[in-house]
Amino acid sequence: MSDSTWAPVRPPLGATPHAWGPNLHLHGEPWALSLLARLGHADCQQPEVGRVATRLFDFLFAKVASNELRCEVQRVPTRMTAAHPDHAYEGVVIPPEQAVVVVDVARAGILPSQLFYDRFNELLVPAGVRQDHMFVSRVTDAAGTVTGSAVSGAKIGGSVDGAVLVIPDPMGATGGSLCLVLDHYLRSGLGRPARVVFVHLIVTPEYVKNVHARFPEVRIHAVRLDRGFSSEAALALPSGALPAEERGLDSHQYIVPGAGGLGEVLNNSWV
Repeated sequence: MSDSTWAPVRPPLGATPHAWGPNLHLHGEPWALSLLARLGHADCQQPEVGRVATRLFDFLFAKVASNELRCEVQRVPTRMTAAHPDHAYEGVVIPPEQAVVVVDVARAGILPSQLFYDRFNELLVPAGVRQDHMFVSRVTDAAGTVTGSAVSGAKIGGSVDGAVLVIPDPMGATGGSLCLVLDHYLRSGLGRPARVVFVHLIVTPEYVKNVHARFPEVRIHAVRLDRGFSSEAALALPSGALPAEERGLDSHQYIVPGAGGLGEVLNNSWV
């Protein structure tokens, strides 16, 4: 099937056009799409898969930091300022005094969460940056079909009130796990985050619909949206134009074309 989403060889500013609304950001730049295609290839195994995933999440971190953190105009001295007091940078910067909470959803989310946590510590005042840990797994029936998600443990370091809550996880298939995590925070009396950001390499139409049906305010960032089981009519239009005809999950709720069990490949763990 031919998918019109990828028809432009070089989309404007790397943004993939879609009709899902303003809270979905698809960063389909050729560089990122090329790396993601390599990541999903059958012969991409450790240690390469870890290196490629790291590069992609570094790319996504730059997008998230630039679009989801507070920005302001500041005057910042440069090395030239001592000799020429009028010569200083005056322009947009991200002020470092911001509160961010990054959530590791074990196990596939360990790598991107640690990367985001490290990068936020480089960019912001570290005292305002925290990493929490949630242990969430899919629940399946006897036929192997995913029926939901369950939290088996959590280590949460305090309030999220007024913070930017960021949850990076490689695949956004159904949205069940991340919605469960966000619901856990909102029901735990830990305050209201100023903004909630979900970050993925690949998402599906089912994921976007499920997440925004429950939490329309969530900001989703991804490189690619996969919809391999969509109708010919839907594939001929930008994603989201015919949402009822778009589908990216098989009967076991794996993404097609997807990346083939990326959590297992990243961890060399096939259970």
